[in-house]
Amino acid sequence: MRSKKDREDMENKITIVLGTKNQNKVFEMNEITKGQNIEFVLPDGDFNPKEDGETFEQNAKIKALEASKNSRGEYFLADDSGLCVDYLNGAPGIYSARYESSPEKRIQKLLSEIKEDKKRDAHFTCALCLTDKKGNVLHTEVGHVYGKIAYEKKGKNGFGYDPVFIVNNLDKTMAELTSEEKNTLSHRGKAMNKMIEWLNVNLKNKG
Repeated sequence: MRSKKDREDMENKITIVLGTKNQNKVFEMNEITKGQNIEFVLPDGDFNPKEDGETFEQNAKIKALEASKNSRGEYFLADDSGLCVDYLNGAPGIYSARYESSPEKRIQKLLSEIKEDKKRDAHFTCALCLTDKKGNVLHTEVGHVYGKIAYEKKGKNGFGYDPVFIVNNLDKTMAELTSEEKNTLSHRGKAMNKMIEWLNVNLKNKG
């Protein structure tokens, strides 16, 4: 039999459809919001938005609105994230997920393009966009983490470019961080923690 607190938690729980096909992102978001009574789920059916925005913020909005068209639910969140390398004039940027055909090929292409250069400064950016079922934008947040591109992959955690991104002042790649460290330090973690603050004030116990 559920306790009064468990029943209240269920009543106040916020379920948000995450505009992605990437189960890793859903898992990471749920790890970041653990204990916050917020749950992220994948969209219903096919999810294939046309990401033709010119900024991370525009693409996040496109994905959130696409999720709201195809899924049941009241709230829809999407992130658009990418790696921006100074030497490559900000590339791959908004094209990070389309830089090559697979995560391994994307990393190899990146390393090959800057292997002779000593200036390896880079940063990750994450833009979040929250919408309602009517397509209204409720809130946006942006997070950054700064570092350098490694000469080779290190670490087994994370995904994407994490194994070749060394976080400033840590001398560890993102893939070498624990889940707890990454959820605090990462671009997505920073943006999501700010989003959680907004959710707690504006959506929980609404009405």
